[in-house]
This record gives sequence, structure tokens and C-alpha cells, in this order.
Amino acid sequence: MFSRPEDAGFLPVAQLASLVAKLIALGYRCLGPGVEQGAIVMRELDTPDAIPRGLQAEQAPGRYRLTRDPHNRYFAWANGPQAIKPLAFAPTESLWRVERDTAGALRFCAVLPETPLQAIIGVRACDLAALALQDAHFLREGRADAHYAERRERLFLVAVQCAEPAATCLCASTGDGPTPTTGYDIALAELADGFVAVAGSAKGAAVLNDLNLSPATLQQIETAQKQGEDAAAAQTRSLPSRNLRDALMSRLEHPRWDEVATRCLACGNCVAVCPTCFCHAETDEPALDGQSSEHARIWDSCFGEAHGHLHGFNVRPDIRSRYRQWLTHKLATWHDQFGRSGCVGCGRCIAWCPAGIDLTEEVAALTDQCSAS
Repeated sequence: MFSRPEDAGFLPVAQLASLVAKLIALGYRCLGPGVEQGAIVMRELDTPDAIPRGLQAEQAPGRYRLTRDPHNRYFAWANGPQAIKPLAFAPTESLWRVERDTAGALRFCAVLPETPLQAIIGVRACDLAALALQDAHFLREGRADAHYAERRERLFLVAVQCAEPAATCLCASTGDGPTPTTGYDIALAELADGFVAVAGSAKGAAVLNDLNLSPATLQQIETAQKQGEDAAAAQTRSLPSRNLRDALMSRLEHPRWDEVATRCLACGNCVAVCPTCFCHAETDEPALDGQSSEHARIWDSCFGEAHGHLHGFNVRPDIRSRYRQWLTHKLATWHDQFGRSGCVGCGRCIAWCPAGIDLTEEVAALTDQCSAS
């Protein structure tokens, strides 16, 4: 975010609404933080000044509670259960449709989403890293997913530096935060009187230029940099290494897998809130009149019993094998697929696990705090 401090502008706190208004004027449907069912989620902003102030979220294993920020800031919360993923990789969608014509012949038609331009205000660095992994999966050369590509192309991302990490955050140890470094159109660092703002794309630069911002002072830039460093230092959870492939794959029969299986409910909450998981199932939904059928894709979970069914038997018949599959894929074999871990350090799987299972504790027990390179 601060690789070219000379390009940083300063957006006074009273003018945050002007940024939202500009994006709306450009045709974007703007989404920003809001409260639904006791959690911070991204929802459509009805007006440019609809972003709430003073929200914080207390997070711990199996716990998420909203609290108040004594400094009345806009972005003093780490994250909620929702990342960017649902806006690019839809939880459920039709991929194609088959219809019967008057002669009884079947006609197959692709179904592409009707996606509006969407701007997300308040994206975190961990979620930008997760989006890059989703891109690597869904936009592979020669195998790009048309549905994902359509939504991804129409996103405008306004990232925000995390100044108040949750107790469940570990992005500093994964190298993915708390300060955004890449993947955004605009990045903001919130100070007491406004925001240090930098552009990360031509689209972002055009928006900031139209706002006619004053250059950020050296003191403002240094304050924002230190704020990010302090947020990283404040994180109390971590993984012992950014590459745990060999350490975990050499411990596939470790007794800890049996122990964690006695606590895991196989509910799939961790997968649902994880910003990098991309498992899905496909199903056909025929119309009652027998004249058409929709072929749909829905999010799926490796914790589900049906996910492991192969030709009359289940390759992962118990919770032990399902938890092991999830953790070793996420932290180990992702290195074979994508050249890095699938964990971006957001900590959602810890906070939203009803059994309070802490990924960092499980990894430490499995690896004996190894220092694999």
C-alpha cells in the first residue's frame, strides 16, 4: 500500500461519503459493512453515508460478538463471516438449462449471470489474498469459469487496512496482512481525521483523481505505516510456518486426528466462512411439467458425508478422515496446486466453529511447532 508514498492522497473523514457517491454515479452497486443477525456483513448501501461508525467485533474460538469502538471509527473491526467469495463464486447458481421443444427434441443452453457492477467498501488484506487464490482456481488458462469470470470482472475493490485485529487473526504469520499490498483498486488506511488513500489500478486512480484529494503528509503516511506494523505485532495466533506440506503429510496417522474428531461436528461452518474454499456439487432440478431442467452448482463441503462417495463406497467415511482431508488440503497440498498455503490468516474458521476448534492449536499439536521451510 505504501510502495509509492508520493502517490498517496488524504480523504478527510467527512468526505468518505463522497467516495461512495462517486462510485454510485459510475454505475456501481456499492456494498459496505452493515449489521445483520448480530454480525458485520457486506450489504448494499442505500445512501452514500450509510456506512456505520463505531462497530467492533469481539472474536474468540466459537465466539463472535459485536461491541462498540470508543473512537467511533468506520473500520475498527477485523472481519465478519462474509468475504468477497460469494460475490464472485455464487453459493448457488444455474450453469445451463435443457429445454424440450415442440417436436420433443432437447435443446441445451448456457446460463450466464446477469451481474451488475459492484463496488465493495471495506475489503481486508486477507480477503484480497483469498481472492487471488480463487482467481488461480477459476481463471486458469484454457479453463476459465465463465460465471466466475463475469462476476470477477465487474468488481471494484476498496480495501481497508486492519488497525484492530481480532484475537482470532493470524494474517501476519501467513504473510497476507494486515495492510493491503496488492489486488485492490483503492486502499485506505483509517486515521483519526481521515484516510490515507492510494490507487492500485487505473480504475482506482481515476476515481481518486476525480475526488481532488490533497496529498497525504509524511506524518500521515508514517502514522498509517506504524498502525499496520502495530496491528501485525498485536496478533497472538500464528502458524509455525508458511509451508507445512511435508510436516503435515508425514503425520497422517498422528493420534491428534482421532482427538480432534471427537470434538468436530462436521457441520461445515469452517468451510462456509473460509474465503478460499471452492468445493462444490452439481445437481439437476427438473421442472414439474417435464419440459425443462436446470443444472445447478452449489457450494459443498469436504465435511459432508456425500462429498467422499465414489462408486459405491466412501473414501472418507468418518469425521477423522474428513477433518484430515480439509486441513491437509488447505495447508499442505495447496502448495502443489497453487504454490502456497490455502490459509490467508483471516481466523474465520476459529471464530465460527461451534465447537471452538482452533486451527492454530491443531497444527501446533500435529507438528510439535515444527519449523518446516
